[in-house]
Amino acid sequence: MSVNRQRLQRLISAGLLVGLVAVSFGVSAQSEPVSSLREARQAAEARDQERLARFLEDQQALNAALEEARAAHQSAEEQREALQAQQTEQAEQASELTERQNEQGEALSGLLANLARHSTEVRNGLGEDSWLTLQEEVLPPRLDNAEVLERSQLENVVDSLATLAAKTGQVERLELPVADSSGAIAPRNVVRLGDFAAFTENALLRQEGGVSHLAEVPRTPDEIQSVLAAYHRGESREFLIDPTQGPVLQALSQRPSLWERFQQGGYVGYVIVVLGVLGLLVALGQYAYLVLQSLRVRRQRQSLNQLQSNNPLGRVLLRFKEMDKHQTPEALEARLDEAVLAELPRIERGQPIVKLLAAIAPLLGLLGTVTGMIVTFQAITVFGTGDPQLMAGGISQALVTTVLGLITAVPLLFAQTALSSRSRHLSQVIEGEASATLADHLEAQSTVHATSVN
Repeated sequence: MSVNRQRLQRLISAGLLVGLVAVSFGVSAQSEPVSSLREARQAAEARDQERLARFLEDQQALNAALEEARAAHQSAEEQREALQAQQTEQAEQASELTERQNEQGEALSGLLANLARHSTEVRNGLGEDSWLTLQEEVLPPRLDNAEVLERSQLENVVDSLATLAAKTGQVERLELPVADSSGAIAPRNVVRLGDFAAFTENALLRQEGGVSHLAEVPRTPDEIQSVLAAYHRGESREFLIDPTQGPVLQALSQRPSLWERFQQGGYVGYVIVVLGVLGLLVALGQYAYLVLQSLRVRRQRQSLNQLQSNNPLGRVLLRFKEMDKHQTPEALEARLDEAVLAELPRIERGQPIVKLLAAIAPLLGLLGTVTGMIVTFQAITVFGTGDPQLMAGGISQALVTTVLGLITAVPLLFAQTALSSRSRHLSQVIEGEASATLADHLEAQSTVHATSVN
């Protein structure tokens, strides 16, 4: 404290000395009055003394202020160090958050890119050919050109995808314009089966690209029509779907009818069918004749005393009755066999032609097969193997004629077997009755001859 005081006194003395020198220099320079100089010096000394006294009186306050300033400085230093540590920690946290933000931003960018890609794939996959877009727009919005997606856009995409997913498992009844087979367009009740198919009460439907209405499939099979009608009437919950969404339905619509398949056989098929029908008519006519003659023969066997000429047995016995009975037994037997043989052509009539047609039909089918293969190879030679439809005509002719030949031959073989069995049975009955009649006649002659000898 004394050292400080001495320093202050020295400073004050030096200041006074400088002031005096300045004053004296001014006095000598300007020749001011001595009294003014003296008064000024006294005033300065008084002022300096007053300041020195006041300064010495406030020494304790200065010391307290100095201590307070030092404490404030120390507190400020500690606060500065704490703030520096907090700043360092916050900088590290900011760096970590920045890295995490970059990582999450990359993941979010990839997620949004996948969402946009899936949305585009769904739109392109469904397009205008989807059964889900028949009545209202349910496709997800396009996100290709969106750099930053808003929440509303994401919600629209999610809602659209959820709606599509729900509609794939729903059966809905709609009233939509439908074009029938004649081209007339009218509102119809349509049942939509998710994203698989749609149909009316009697026909399957197909979509026309770029057209605002549906169209009936050119040909719906009868068994499918019955299923569709029963479903529309509420009598059945069974319905049909096309899991391939088009190819199977197209194949069903192009499936030829029975008449179209018959026409695929060509001229060879026509010949086979004509011969088959002719053979069946001959077989049916002859079989009816044999059945009628069998009934008449049965009635004739029950009344041999009243012979009728409307059956083979009656005619044979009438001829035997008209014969000369005095002939030898061998001659009578020969005459009787002749009468039986005369009836066989009528009984076996038609069997040779039926048998012939049964043998010819498969050969004609083979001929049609060869002809169809020739047509197929000609198409391959001209057009190559690029388009199978160009070869389908020849292959169809080859297969259809083979089928027609077999279908014709099998019934004809059964008919020929039935005719042969029926005619053989009738012939055996006639021969048996004729032999019995001859035996009775010979026994009667033997009895008469023995009686006359006795």
